[in-house]
Amino acid sequence: MMKNHLSNWNGFLKKEVLPMVKGNDYWENHISAILKKDIHYGVHLAILVEPYLQYIIDGKKTVESRFSINRIAPYGHVSKGDIILLKKSSGPIIGICQISTVWYYRLDPSSWHEIKTSFSEMLCAQDPEFWKIRERASFASLMRLMHVYKISPIEFKKKDRRGWIVLKPSTSQQELFTK
Repeated sequence: MMKNHLSNWNGFLKKEVLPMVKGNDYWENHISAILKKDIHYGVHLAILVEPYLQYIIDGKKTVESRFSINRIAPYGHVSKGDIILLKKSSGPIIGICQISTVWYYRLDPSSWHEIKTSFSEMLCAQDPEFWKIRERASFASLMRLMHVYKISPIEFKKKDRRGWIVLKPSTSQQELFTK
């Protein structure tokens, strides 16, 4: 069981995640390549509530979104190809997926309209309450998901309230921080 050793993402992928994707050629090869540093995608932990987590696992929700008042992760921290570990709020990691496309928005009336009209169905956000809860946000990150794969539960203890954790920045993000 992993006890929130966020700095040891490499060990976490090797000891906890890789065994859970054994038998899935795509994920087994992909995680192995990340561990060998053959590919330089970021690795993220997304904490999700129901029913949205199950919608992703079932393939009904194809775009994940994060809305915030401030510029916090994943805004500006995710890239095409990055890996997302899907963790149930107050529960285990139960899935893995990859980002195929990212959209960032500085929210204004025009961008709100675009997001609502273009993404509501993919976000499973037809309920007006979804939008009401997020109406004070100034920033939005939207990520199209691919290669969604349900895994056996991996316990991951987390004590803070963050809904998104960057376990490993992508190479392009690391370069931004070193310049």
